[in-house]
Amino acid sequence: MGDREKELQDLLDSVAAQEGDPATVVVLAQGVTLPHLRNGGVGVELPENLGIPGGRNAGVRWLREHGGVDVVLILDDDGLLPQTDTLRLLREAFTATPRLGIVGFRIADEDGISQRRHVPHLGGAALVSGPVTTFLGGAHAIRMQVIDEVGDFPTQFFYAHEETDFASRALDTGWGIDYRADLVLTHPRTEAARHTVYYRNTGRNRVWLAKRHLPAVLVPVAVYTLVSCAGNGDSKLVGCLYV
Repeated sequence: MGDREKELQDLLDSVAAQEGDPATVVVLAQGVTLPHLRNGGVGVELPENLGIPGGRNAGVRWLREHGGVDVVLILDDDGLLPQTDTLRLLREAFTATPRLGIVGFRIADEDGISQRRHVPHLGGAALVSGPVTTFLGGAHAIRMQVIDEVGDFPTQFFYAHEETDFASRALDTGWGIDYRADLVLTHPRTEAARHTVYYRNTGRNRVWLAKRHLPAVLVPVAVYTLVSCAGNGDSKLVGCLYV
C-alpha cells in the first residue's frame, strides 16, 4: 500500500542475503507509487487496489510473461526472513517431493511467538511441521505448475480465505501442502480485526467457501454453523492481508 518503505527495504535486504542463486524479486503496488527498490527488485504498479487475490494473480501474470519461474514465493512487505537458508530449503523441499505443490511458513512475532491463528493445523503446535489443508497468506511458496492446473486466486474474495479456496482446489487435483516450522517469516504481532472489513469479509467469504466446495446438501448446515460461530466470537480461521 506504499506506507511501509523501511520495512519493505529491510525485507528486500533479507531476500538478497539468501544463499544460492538469487530470486527474481517483484514488488507489487496497488494504486500507489513505489519508492526506489534496493537489491534489484522490480516494481510493478497497478492503477487500483485489486485486493489480495487480484494482486497475486497480477504478480503471477508478470512472472509468466517474463518466464523462467518454477516456484512463486509470496511475502508480506512488513515481514523479514531471519535465516539465510530459506530459499535453499525451499528448493530442496520442492525437488525432493514432486507432488508437493505449496509450502507454508511459520509466522513469528518480534518475540519469536506464533499466534494460534497463524498455525494451520489442528494441533496448534507452531513448531510441528507436516501436511496441512491450508496455508498462510503472509509467507508461502507455490509451484507454478499448481497455478497452471487449478487456476487463479478468487478475485471476488478480495481479502480473507482466498488461501483456503486455492488450497482446496490444489488438494482436489492431487497436490500436497506442507507447513514448515523451520521456514520463518518474522512479522509484527497484529490483530486480524484491525481491518475494518474483517468481520464482513470473513463471514461472507466463508459462505462462499461452503458453496464452492461442499456438496449442495451440506451448504445450509455449513452456512448456519459459520454464522453461529461468527456471532459467538469463536471464529478461528482468518485471512492475512497483503499491504
